[in-house]
Amino acid sequence: MANAGLQMLGFVLALVGWIGFIVCTAMPHWKMSSYAGENIVTAQAMYIGLWMSCVMQSTGQMQCKTYDSLLVLDSDLQATRALMICGIFLGFCGMCIAAFGMKCTKCLEDDKEKKSKVAVAGGVLFIIAGLAVLIGTAWYGSKIARDFYNPYTPTNSKFEFGQALFIGWASAVLTILGGGLLCCSCSRRETSYPPPRSHIKNTSSEGKDYV
Repeated sequence: MANAGLQMLGFVLALVGWIGFIVCTAMPHWKMSSYAGENIVTAQAMYIGLWMSCVMQSTGQMQCKTYDSLLVLDSDLQATRALMICGIFLGFCGMCIAAFGMKCTKCLEDDKEKKSKVAVAGGVLFIIAGLAVLIGTAWYGSKIARDFYNPYTPTNSKFEFGQALFIGWASAVLTILGGGLLCCSCSRRETSYPPPRSHIKNTSSEGKDYV
């Protein structure tokens, strides 16, 4: 069935995007040292993520350190953390709910209408999860761009976009697209009209025969 194929495609896209959320959140490459300008020390590169900061030496060795306290982090980083965690949680809930509403599963097989609504609910959760991650990564990326173009930022303290941001943007697009396919693939319920009543005249005799 075409609808079942669209459902499967949407679910796979959303699942790949959800896995990308986890990879993106765990990576320390949210922003990396910028080599723009002069007098830049290239013996080491610095990577900063949501949970740790890492320094890579020219020899290839990388040393990472997790953040000691949550209170010392700036509000942008804390908000991005919260949005990413919400995106992962909502994506997991959407994956579980959408699995029950898939036409290829046996769950709720007796009630097609309810099964279709469950699949739509899973697709909506995927879309919300993708939007949360997209907002979080875009917010963090805009802060990097503002600091980079700020003339008061020292040259050695400027950073550029890391690989995690690109993974997050791609994953958010995949999840939103997959959730949209899940919502659109559900067949609409056809409006059923009651059959026209046939007005049959009562053939019983109105009068009674008296003996």
